Amino acid sequence: MAAEVRSARRRPGRPRSPAAHRAILGATVALIRELGYDAVTMEAIAARAGVGKAALYRRWDGKEALAAEAIQALMGSALRVPDSGTTAGDLRQLMRVATGMYGDPATPLLLSGLVAAMARSEPIAHAVRSSLVAAWNHALRAVLARGVTRGDLRRSTDLDLAIDLLSGPPFHRALLGGRRIEDAFMRGVVDVVLRGLAPPPDLEGTTQDRPRVRLGPRP
Repeated sequence: MAAEVRSARRRPGRPRSPAAHRAILGATVALIRELGYDAVTMEAIAARAGVGKAALYRRWDGKEALAAEAIQALMGSALRVPDSGTTAGDLRQLMRVATGMYGDPATPLLLSGLVAAMARSEPIAHAVRSSLVAAWNHALRAVLARGVTRGDLRRSTDLDLAIDLLSGPPFHRALLGGRRIEDAFMRGVVDVVLRGLAPPPDLEGTTQDRPRVRLGPRP
């Protein structure tokens, strides 16, 4: 309901220009990457996008609503799920995507600013979780579920836990430790997780009842 009210409030005024709209969203993301969320102002966004500040307020109530839409626009399409033929190969491909993201010098400010904003703003938290986090988790879940089907992972694998085990180490190393993320580190993360989730050969080949893998998110 609140979203509908905000949308209704944005309708009056001159017709929107799709090009200006895209420029504003792009400027918002660029400034968050460069300055961090808290330091970004509506004035700076308008200047970067080449529009008047009034154009922003015709579309959004303020920075929070604008940033939320801009973050969601970052993941306009789903992250491609790789299919290299092996679970290890698929996970390594996804982790290379993460390596590239963490290797961008602007990533620490972007992520640290968004994490801080998520604690204070439900719209920002929802935008991040429903776009960036959801796209990453969906790709990992698809690869891991396929790994269970292939027999590379035990059938009792907790997919949510596996996603956390793969996603946590690079975030901790880069954001909390301030250390560089390299391919060798990411390959090590994949290898450790796969070893920990590998099916015991003396048990997985039997016909005994086994726990069913949970493919959906935790309640």
